[in-house]
Amino acid sequence: MIVNNLNKIFKLAGCLALTVAAVSCGDETVPKPKAYLRLDYPLGEYRSLDVGCPFTFDVNTTAKIKDKDDCSIELHYPKMKATIYLNYKPVNGNLEQHLRDAQNLTYKHVVKADEIQERPYSNALNKVYGMFYQVGGNAATNAQFYVTDSTKHFLTGSVYFYAKPNFDSIMPAASYIKDDMQNIVESIRWK
Repeated sequence: MIVNNLNKIFKLAGCLALTVAAVSCGDETVPKPKAYLRLDYPLGEYRSLDVGCPFTFDVNTTAKIKDKDDCSIELHYPKMKATIYLNYKPVNGNLEQHLRDAQNLTYKHVVKADEIQERPYSNALNKVYGMFYQVGGNAATNAQFYVTDSTKHFLTGSVYFYAKPNFDSIMPAASYIKDDMQNIVESIRWK
């Protein structure tokens, strides 16, 4: 009787082991990897913009343009929830004041910025000189510039996002718009 019971137990254990082996064979379940948001933007296509101001430049065709009477221009990027603000001022012996104002505007962000990189720009052929600022960290703006011919014209530009600054989240859009801003600087022509 004990042998009979042991045989039944061994048969039951064998069936149980065979069932577990059959059920456990197959694809191993693993947790899903963390997903990363993929933000793809089209390559920039540019066209010349002339809104009757004393300058022209190339603008990305995806930007929505809003110009004002005083030659201030807003380039809206609805998909990225961002706007580039361009402000024109004539130079009437006050170039130093314009330069100081542009630099102060940039360095107001030093409280939130991790770093501010300055890149001088000079195009002697078209008489365009200026500075491009890249602001790192969670500042309200991550790119600004000013350009001038140093005698008649002065133009500033800055980008702002319609969201709480979190550079990690907006980095793809910020990079895209920074490239557009650099294109604006490089394509400025004074009239």
